[in-house]
Amino acid sequence: MSENLYTYGIIEKEDFELDVEGVAGADRIYTVDYKNFSTVVSDIDTTEPDRTDERVEAHNTVLQHVLEYDGGRTVVPMSFGMAFKSERTLKHVLRGARRALRSTLNNIEGTVELGVKILTPADGAAPQEGIQATVTDRLAELSINETENDLFTDRLIVNKSYLVDRDQRDVFDAAIDEIGAEYDELIINYTGPWPPYNFVDIHIGAEQRGGG
Repeated sequence: MSENLYTYGIIEKEDFELDVEGVAGADRIYTVDYKNFSTVVSDIDTTEPDRTDERVEAHNTVLQHVLEYDGGRTVVPMSFGMAFKSERTLKHVLRGARRALRSTLNNIEGTVELGVKILTPADGAAPQEGIQATVTDRLAELSINETENDLFTDRLIVNKSYLVDRDQRDVFDAAIDEIGAEYDELIINYTGPWPPYNFVDIHIGAEQRGGG
């Protein structure tokens, strides 16, 4: 078994294994503990895995399983491709990041990320004036935080990520349904739940991953 560890995300300390295929076909997803944290990992034969659509999908699938594990877990997601030469190296990196990790886990405790894109129809029949403010004000009241994403087409009037308390998920879902019913001429793309990528600002020692 390779000693290289591919990392998916960091949670409060807990030992578990997931029955899901990981990056590069890994058949065991498990945790490595450091202090009050656990890193969700799998074994891999390199510290610089090639980025492919299949591997990115596997990375995201593992994170989804962590997010939903046994009623739900709060997870600080790692970017694709973070692998470490050894458990010792990983723990050394976690030691340096422990204060930022503690703060980040506290800030996102019990939350998920939800994505909302709202577009006008291709024929431009739907009026935009006032809709954006009405919709975003309503969703802002139900979320803890939000980020503004690029409006990459003239048809896109809302493109936001929302940080939502897990216990408020049903209420947020209902609001999206109500918006869809009220503005049935609009196209709503509602995605999630996701790990809170857009609400985590932490960089964990990529330059140290091959050391130790």
